[in-house]
This record gives sequence, structure tokens and C-alpha cells, in this order.
Amino acid sequence: MKKLFAFVATFMMAVMASGVAMAAEGAAGESKSVAIALSAGVAVAIAAFGAALGQGRVGAAAMESIGRNPNAADKLFLPLVLTLALLEALALYGFVIAILLQGKI
Repeated sequence: MKKLFAFVATFMMAVMASGVAMAAEGAAGESKSVAIALSAGVAVAIAAFGAALGQGRVGAAAMESIGRNPNAADKLFLPLVLTLALLEALALYGFVIAILLQGKI
């Protein structure tokens, strides 16, 4: 996890540095639209990553619980589906934010 965080931090620093260079070369309005587009992409990426990580953990925990006690599968099904639906809503919220940000370009 530390390697992933270091990679993401390095990538974000590179993106920020290139944005400063573009602002110096181009118009100020163009750099603002580039920043909004990058923000929209990052919003979708973070939301999708969080939702996928959560869904994986929930699914693994549910399968482990069913493996230990197969008779509890009926009782675990509804909470599992509700949790997965709420996690999927997280990804959709990120997508909606990206659409709203793209409307400002």
C-alpha cells in the first residue's frame, strides 16, 4: 500500500508541475479548463477505486462467512446486496461529480 501511495503522490506532483508549465505558456482560461478536466478524471478514478476495494472486501467477507456457516447464506444475502448497492452508489456519485465538472469547461 505504501508503494501505491508513493506512486500516486509522484504522479500527482508531476501533473501539478506540468499544469504550472502549461499556465505559463498558454492562456489563463485554458489552464483552468485543464485543471477542471483533470479534477473530473481524478474524481471518477478515486470513486471507482474506493467502490471496487469496498466491494471486494464485502464479497470476500460474505463468502468466508457462508463458507464457515452455509446455513446462514439466506440471512447474509440481503445485507450483502444492500452493502454492494451503497458501494456502487459511491462510484456513481463520482461519475456525477465528473459530469458536473465537465459542464464548467
